[in-house]
Amino acid sequence: MESDGASGSPRLGMLDRARPYLAMILLQFGYAGMNIITMVALNQGMSHYTLVVYRHIVATVIISPFAIIMERRVRPKMTFSIFIKILVLGLLEPVIDQNLYYTAMKYTSATFTAAMCNILPALTFVMAWILRLEKVNLRRAPGLAKVVGTVVTVTGAMVMTLYKGPILEMVWSRGTNHGAPKSSDVVKQDWVRGSLMITVGSFCWSCFIILQTFTLRTYPAELSLTALICLAAAVEGAVVALAMERGNTAIWAIGWNMKLLASIYGGIICSGIAYFVQGVIMRMRGPVFVTSFGPLTMIIVAILGSFILAEEITLGRLLGAVIIVCGLYLVVWGKSKEHIVSSPLIGERRISAEPSPATIGLSKTSSSRFVTIDLSTPEIEANSGEH
Repeated sequence: MESDGASGSPRLGMLDRARPYLAMILLQFGYAGMNIITMVALNQGMSHYTLVVYRHIVATVIISPFAIIMERRVRPKMTFSIFIKILVLGLLEPVIDQNLYYTAMKYTSATFTAAMCNILPALTFVMAWILRLEKVNLRRAPGLAKVVGTVVTVTGAMVMTLYKGPILEMVWSRGTNHGAPKSSDVVKQDWVRGSLMITVGSFCWSCFIILQTFTLRTYPAELSLTALICLAAAVEGAVVALAMERGNTAIWAIGWNMKLLASIYGGIICSGIAYFVQGVIMRMRGPVFVTSFGPLTMIIVAILGSFILAEEITLGRLLGAVIIVCGLYLVVWGKSKEHIVSSPLIGERRISAEPSPATIGLSKTSSSRFVTIDLSTPEIEANSGEH
């Protein structure tokens, strides 16, 4: 019996260490699917203001029952400070970022918006550094790699914005008329304006991730926080929609089409599940780790976009994408090397509140009293009351 336990533990340890990576990779596939579905829905005339509202109504309805049942004993009391943070969280990413993102998608393309969002890890890194959530030692290679990677990432985003270059013909897109599907939307194309919108939206998304990190310290109930953020976003998004589309009641009409699919898919996958998974992984590995997987979304969207939406891939976008991936690789490499030497700041900090039972699926339970917080260094453990 002992030999079985000994042989199984390394396998379990490897699986536990891989869970944050697998969770974030699967999440990028979810984001990529949302990009494609949203682009189709917007092309069919759906208002992005309406999409934001419906998406978060769906997320609230789906997540709330789980939050009420699974976190009824560990949910902290609501305070005025937490309430204000939830309102700001609901405004930053769900309302401001998503509306800017969807508008930018109309001005550019699904592939371009996904690629430009790769500046998010760089923005998050800089903000985490300023707020001392991320350590940087320029005298060591890992610290220098993170700084250089941040600069390279921003450079890649600028290349994608300012340089277009010739159209590249892919194997699967040969013989496809890229211009035909967009002929009616040519007048709407504005790459510079779209790029600025994505940049501002990414800054708001970065602020959302940082604020979510701080909020989870005083309100460590991921499902409840997710439900409250989505509820706040639905209300605030409705106010914005009514103000921006006043008198236009037709935008609220929805049927059995891509508009409904975009609302349901976005609400369940990209709002409900995404906010929850982000919160759990952030408590394990920190905010920079969460944002380091963006390039995967860009690659998936580029392939799917050329297949489904007949989007063109130009030399400038390909060059910028390669530069962005190289920069992000430097950031992730530097962070991983620092993580081996010492636990990240988020992992070292003990939180006095009890863990949410919903996080157990992504954390290693070694006994009834102990829960491993840092999956890459399983020897660092905290009492379950300090998760």
